[in-house]
Amino acid sequence: MSRSGGGKGDGRDPGLTGRSFTAAQSFLLDVKLRWTHDMFPALRDRVAPYPDAVEGVAALLENDPDYRLFAWFERHLQRLKYSGRYGLYPYHADQRDRLEASLSGEDLPAGMLTLSPDMDLPRYYTGTDIHQHPGGVWSDPIAGFVYERGARSTTPTLGAKHADLHTRFTDKVAADLHDAPATVFDMACGFGKSTMPFAATYPDADIVAMDLSEPCLRLGARTAHEVQRHNLRFVQRDATESGLPEDSQDLVTSTMFLHEMPPNWVEKALRESFRVLKPGGRMAHLDFYLLPDAFARFIHYGHGRRNNEPFMRPLAEMDLPAVLTEIGFTDIAIEPFEESPGALAAENRSWRFPWTTISATKPG
Repeated sequence: MSRSGGGKGDGRDPGLTGRSFTAAQSFLLDVKLRWTHDMFPALRDRVAPYPDAVEGVAALLENDPDYRLFAWFERHLQRLKYSGRYGLYPYHADQRDRLEASLSGEDLPAGMLTLSPDMDLPRYYTGTDIHQHPGGVWSDPIAGFVYERGARSTTPTLGAKHADLHTRFTDKVAADLHDAPATVFDMACGFGKSTMPFAATYPDADIVAMDLSEPCLRLGARTAHEVQRHNLRFVQRDATESGLPEDSQDLVTSTMFLHEMPPNWVEKALRESFRVLKPGGRMAHLDFYLLPDAFARFIHYGHGRRNNEPFMRPLAEMDLPAVLTEIGFTDIAIEPFEESPGALAAENRSWRFPWTTISATKPG
């Protein structure tokens, strides 16, 4: 699972220092904020009132110079963020020896991290460098560090309050539950940022955090151990075939998981959620689904292409209420999610993901 990369003495760039890296990443973020707050609403104003169908918006914009510039910035700001001279990957690769050594796991409590180094990863997962992350989040031991740093600017409008996204989701899920869950299953936990707020909110719960990525799981377990969240177990396994006992979980959750799978795998994940839930248990997924109009849909579909996320459009076009009903869920709620204060207000004209909560109950 190792890749060659710029450790010390291996082609190290003398100009790639902590200071130059931070300055370059800050510059890219500032440009992204300009793209978010100024270019996006200006583009929207150009086509208002816009057609009712995505095809109509596409006919207006595909060859429009402003849209092409907007799309160029979206694609290449992400590329530079990860792979430019001052990108996330070269910066972390320059510290490879230290970072890999920190992930040994030798000091973790027994059972906190379970890895399956010989598992076969799904082709949809390995076939595309999602987010333009070089090699994906699975192929390099330092990929968890790269992904963690990259996630800090995924939602630029949150700024220093990026953690609020996960905390706000946890708070919403908690408000919808009648009782504190004794068992929680976080599907596709990544490096644990989605899991940690649940572990803090329910310190007495047994929480399973599952993912395909060994590098992310190693980082998540290390982070949880450092802050003494020992009610967490990190497990490398396909969450759509979790191996957890049937009727064993009070709560199943995920964050930004469904849009990274083909529709048949999305259905597998929802069926697995149903299988492992106890009767009366609740499922809550945070993802990108509700799109209010044709312009938003056109921009979202374009983002999927530009950011190497080929399954964004298929998820948005799935009839999730019908799928959930057919599986057997009740109390289905698919609702817009306010990722930061005022994000859903009419006066907020900035670009944002179509954050959506997809919740349902397994009948008791």
